[in-house]
Amino acid sequence: MTATQLPQQEGTGMVSGRVALVTGGTRGIGAAICRRLASEGGSVAAGYWRQDEGAEKFRTAMAEEHPELRCTLHEGNIGLADDCRRVVREVIEQHGRLDILVNNAGITIDRTVAKMSDEDWQKVLAVNLSGAFFIAQAALDHMIERGTGRIISVSSVIGETGNIGQANYAASKSGLFGLTKSLAKEAIFQLNRAQRPFGDGVGVTVNAVTPGFIATDMLATIPDQVLARIRGQIPIGRLGRPEEIARVVCFLAADESAYITGQIWAVNGGLDM
Repeated sequence: MTATQLPQQEGTGMVSGRVALVTGGTRGIGAAICRRLASEGGSVAAGYWRQDEGAEKFRTAMAEEHPELRCTLHEGNIGLADDCRRVVREVIEQHGRLDILVNNAGITIDRTVAKMSDEDWQKVLAVNLSGAFFIAQAALDHMIERGTGRIISVSSVIGETGNIGQANYAASKSGLFGLTKSLAKEAIFQLNRAQRPFGDGVGVTVNAVTPGFIATDMLATIPDQVLARIRGQIPIGRLGRPEEIARVVCFLAADESAYITGQIWAVNGGLDM
């Protein structure tokens, strides 16, 4: 077991029979989320963009790990509204339903404000924030019609603290906080209008998770001395693991989490204390 892995745990069926779409689902945190949901009995639709070979390897691995479940791949540019809507339609067509949406896809284009171009700003906002809105908009319509659903967005501690060279990324991740709370309120409003009130049922909830510094490819290019400085700022003293984010996402995705909505869950080793 490497430093970035956790021992496999027996699933308890938290999302058994549910269908989950995870954007950016074939690598890093997204792949860990897919694996965790599958280990808890969920079928997985993994979104990706342009990395066909890696996506196919992921699907093959998922088939070997969970032969009893279905894993599909859905290529799309989350920065385009039409692609977002198409991906949601594909998932519903292929699986017959969509119960869980995890907005995980995200990019970085780091520049200081003085050097950031219009395109640098707009591209990051388009994928990280606008994409989350458009795909959630399409998924929410389906969930309201069925009366049940879970939407979980993966934000970042940088959305809370800001960071030099990441004004675009910080703004996009901070924007997910307001989007999460607004969607959560609208979901309840729409359910009541459709005469499908929460009551004691599963309902439709919307929440967000804010990872701290997680050991993924996004940090792989950071020099060792910089990583050492980052670790020194984290009270727990280490980087997080993708599986630790996946565990919280799966908890929020469960039917039993119906009393949690509009909330921001920090998983950052105490970085924001």
